[in-house]
Amino acid sequence: MNRRVFLESASVGFAALHLSATTGYSTEVLPKTGAVGVGICDWNLGPMCDPGKIPLAREADLEGIQVSLGSDPENIPLRDPLVRREYLELGEQYDITFHSVAIGMLNTFPLAIEPRAAVWVVDAIEAAAAIGAGNILLAFFGNGDLRWRDGDGQFVDEKDGEFSSFRLDEEKVTSVVETLKQVVPRARDAGVIIGLENTITARQNLEIIGRVGADRVQVYYDVGNSTGNGYDVPGELRLIGNGRLCEVHLKDWNTPLLGSEGCMVDMAAAAVALDEIGFNKWLVLETSGRSDHFVEDTRRNVAFARETFRMA
Repeated sequence: MNRRVFLESASVGFAALHLSATTGYSTEVLPKTGAVGVGICDWNLGPMCDPGKIPLAREADLEGIQVSLGSDPENIPLRDPLVRREYLELGEQYDITFHSVAIGMLNTFPLAIEPRAAVWVVDAIEAAAAIGAGNILLAFFGNGDLRWRDGDGQFVDEKDGEFSSFRLDEEKVTSVVETLKQVVPRARDAGVIIGLENTITARQNLEIIGRVGADRVQVYYDVGNSTGNGYDVPGELRLIGNGRLCEVHLKDWNTPLLGSEGCMVDMAAAAVALDEIGFNKWLVLETSGRSDHFVEDTRRNVAFARETFRMA
């Protein structure tokens, strides 16, 4: 799949969205998406940003790979045109799409406080455009967590009812919003979506996106993380809607085999919610399977995803 075709199929039309007047959302109209595929995070294949793992992805019945920008600020492979070319050549050879680029370094060097982080976002946008990826993933875990900590270093759950809702660190959130406003024009010019993957609720994410005021910023949803944090996964997916959801990570906190006994995430309920909102983006496995069973377990997870999420 070439870059032009992929970018035409990797974004979503917003014309039908009914957004609250309080969100500050723009009315930019984006193209409709194409067919759904099952991909995987490259850190589950092996070392990050290693095009040599592309044949392994094909062996495991995968259709796509989420490629890491790099694992070290001093070593960012996707800046290198030769590395990008190797991805494109091997991707064509093995029929693997690179649907997104992830910046996991932000978990250690947070976007809210790291001066170099905005440069990495621009790097990811440019790399995504070069390898035909429609999305980039900005991570907000570890040091980058946007939740507020009390004097004991604990997150404060302010839930009103069954599901959690943690207090946010407003200073960090404001810093992230201001940075995103600066990089959105680059994403728009490149035809790339900026996806936010984090530990906060869907409603909080939508409020942040509203403050940025750009349709190019969307939610990168992880059903495992959201379940583990006590959120209403089906309800959140319905709230976000297809137009503000760029990709979905599939994993479970208790088992590497999706849908197996002891699985914490209600995948069937998530599938129903995604079906109701007309989800037609990439489902991305974030699991390596059991030790020494990568191909076997990944094939099983791919088959589970295709059946459960009505892709078969």
